[in-house]
Amino acid sequence: MLFSNVVGQQPAKDGLLTMWRNNVLPHALLINGHEGTGGLPMALALAQFIFCENKTENDSCGQCAGCSKVTRLEHADLHFSFPTIVPKPGTKAMSRHYIGEFKEFVKQSPYGTTYDWLQHIEAENKQGNLTAEECREIIDTLNLKSYEGGKKILIMWRPEYLGKEGNILLKLIEEPPADTLLIFVAENSEDILQTIRSRTQEVKLAPISPAEIALALTTRSLADPKRAAQAAHMALGSYTEALRLIRESENDLYPEASRLLKAILGNNKGTELAKFAEDWSKNGREQQKNLLNYIIQLIEQSIRYRFTQNDAIALPDEEIKFVKYFASLPIPVNGLSELVTTISNTIYYIERNAHSRTQLHALGIRMQYLIKNKPLDPAFK
Repeated sequence: MLFSNVVGQQPAKDGLLTMWRNNVLPHALLINGHEGTGGLPMALALAQFIFCENKTENDSCGQCAGCSKVTRLEHADLHFSFPTIVPKPGTKAMSRHYIGEFKEFVKQSPYGTTYDWLQHIEAENKQGNLTAEECREIIDTLNLKSYEGGKKILIMWRPEYLGKEGNILLKLIEEPPADTLLIFVAENSEDILQTIRSRTQEVKLAPISPAEIALALTTRSLADPKRAAQAAHMALGSYTEALRLIRESENDLYPEASRLLKAILGNNKGTELAKFAEDWSKNGREQQKNLLNYIIQLIEQSIRYRFTQNDAIALPDEEIKFVKYFASLPIPVNGLSELVTTISNTIYYIERNAHSRTQLHALGIRMQYLIKNKPLDPAFK
């Protein structure tokens, strides 16, 4: 993994590279960022940079033997620890039982979630775990000599899964063997044992900007610019969520969002609204949620535009027109806020298997009253 292949996170990349160049890279790092911000890819990029034989100032070469081994996740001095389940009765949950599956998973989806990983190993409803036995094996492994005569690196993915047994690692973290680097990759540092957190240096990852997500999706040929921009604005800073939206959104969402607005503002006595609800009730829940989340994003862009009209809107042209038109409607700010709340509530009900046609039709009527600034019968709220 090259640093250039990690989506966004330039400040974190610069910070790690600066520490390396100044020879002050700590022996225990905690890379902390919400799901989809790239903690594991960042750890892999740092490991590849360290093992690279022809590194440049800002990245690994991607071509040498060291880079090739890390890319294949086969470097003898790169070790992994991650949540697992008991493989069979009478055994302990240990990373070594699943290392082949983990490498396959990371190669396929480096931005994959813990849930994705546990489903990959068919954990079903079992809780992943990092056990005391795992901690002791880590100590034994890292106390061995380096296979290739250089540094040894351990990447522990999701140290939040360490219970109190994680205290077994404290001496290793405080005084690791020479040329040993421990990289903990977390999504919520508050869930990590304080005794471990206090012994690491934290590198925080920020939510990824919509522009950076959209650029990654288009340059990697995962979506056309229009769908990439839509997914990026709905992903709330998570590249993982953007990938999910691209997979699950089969069509361009804008025409349907525009259709709903026309049905709400039109004088068709509700027939178009009923037809919209009928048509969309035939789609799956995820598609319905994607559309409604997309509409929320457009409304939020409209709120921003109303108060910051000089700022550029990072959306395709037709969506910019939609945002500007919606911002021009005589809806008070509290009405716009109530619109977002109403749509969010509908998403909540759809997630819980409420009758989708009824929910979508009711949503359209509520939105109609809110947009036209008319009082709604309290019984219908």
